[in-house]
Parts: sequence; C-alpha cells; structure tokens
Amino acid sequence: MTKMIFVNLPVADLAVSTRFYEAIGCQKNGQFSNDKAACMVWSESITFMLLTHGFFSTFTPKQIADAGKTCEVLICLSRDSRDEVDAITDAAAAAGGTADIRPPTDMGFMYGRSFEDPDGHVFEPMWMDVTQMPQGA
Repeated sequence: MTKMIFVNLPVADLAVSTRFYEAIGCQKNGQFSNDKAACMVWSESITFMLLTHGFFSTFTPKQIADAGKTCEVLICLSRDSRDEVDAITDAAAAAGGTADIRPPTDMGFMYGRSFEDPDGHVFEPMWMDVTQMPQGA
C-alpha cells in the first residue's frame, strides 16, 4: 500500500477554505466530505482534510491554535519549476490567501516562496534541482 499523508487543518469557514484549496490545485473528494469536513486531494499520496473547528476539536483535547497568530507547522509543497512556485503562490493570493509572508528564497538551485491560507496555515512551495546543488550544501 502506498504511504499517504493526511494533513488535518481546522478552518473557520469550510466553504471559503474549500474554494481556496481548489484554487491552488486540490480536488474535492465528495466521498469523504460533508458539512463538517472537506477532503481536498493534492496528489495520490497527500490529502488536506479541512475540518470545522467543532469537528476538529473532537480529535484532540488540546486548544485549537489560532494560525493567524501562532505557527505550529510549515507545509512545504514541491513544484516542478520556478514558474509553478510562482503560479501557486499567485493563485493563493488571488483566492483569499496571503502571498510572500516572508521574502522569497532563491539559491539558484532552489527557489521557494510562501503563502498563508485564509486561516493562516503556512505553505512553502519550492522547486529544487539537486543536480545543481553546490558541494557541501
């Protein structure tokens, strides 16, 4: 069986978040979505589960972090080119997210930017050409 990653994210507005994740390239899987959760497929092995705060809280006794004020995780998404890094970041901004929450990184062999979704979850799309990576890097 292929190993998969399901990233469960608490969201304030499920409809807004669903539209955002569709805008950055995810496809909604209706079989695992309802009025409390949206299953947003990024790839064959990575899925974002968007959960309303009430539903998310049934999975943990801990307080839900306010991702607009704190950062618990950075989600890095590999892309096939610099242009794809720019395209997903621009799409995120156009869909209600915030682009470039820190300056872009350009090391020649590696290029990355950042964005936040409407709830403040941080994503770092990046491209890297390991054949061009300097020795000892």
